[in-house]
Amino acid sequence: MIDLRDLEPGDEEQLYRWRLEPEVERWMSDAAVPDRGAHQRWFVDLLAGDDGRGWMITRGDAPAGLLTLTGLASHHRRGSWNWFVGDAASRGRGVGRAAQALGLDKAFLDLGLDKVWAEVMADNDGAMKLQAAAGFMREGYLREHVLKNGERRDVVLLGILARDWASRRDKIRAELAEARLIAA
Repeated sequence: MIDLRDLEPGDEEQLYRWRLEPEVERWMSDAAVPDRGAHQRWFVDLLAGDDGRGWMITRGDAPAGLLTLTGLASHHRRGSWNWFVGDAASRGRGVGRAAQALGLDKAFLDLGLDKVWAEVMADNDGAMKLQAAAGFMREGYLREHVLKNGERRDVVLLGILARDWASRRDKIRAELAEARLIAA
């Protein structure tokens, strides 16, 4: 079963190790992997929850990835969405799809957001396909928006509204429960 649990102080080291993995790092819009001190400061800020929330994606109670929502302090009632599956053995097994549904429930049902939006590297077909299946729509295209490893990369803006998720939620959750990826 896939689930989300609140981040704990001991998660920082695992997240940093995943962040160093080429398969995770290649899709991050950061210019480079942050040094350990910068990563620790980011993690402490995320745990404080002043402007964001983070959850460890778990697969059978073992850490599998990370999902975050940031920009929550704004009066706009929207959040910036980021996630990755860090555990190599969990990739391609429905973990991202399940985590996304659980995360959208947290965003819209628990946090009361009206919108969730994401920036996705334009060549990250897998992430865009997964997010489209959940109801994210393309809202923009930013040419040469990110400098990654000395190369300019395009970014696609995706968004989903609470009402979009509400119209898809039951069907998506039923499919995930039938596949035994999430609890019914």
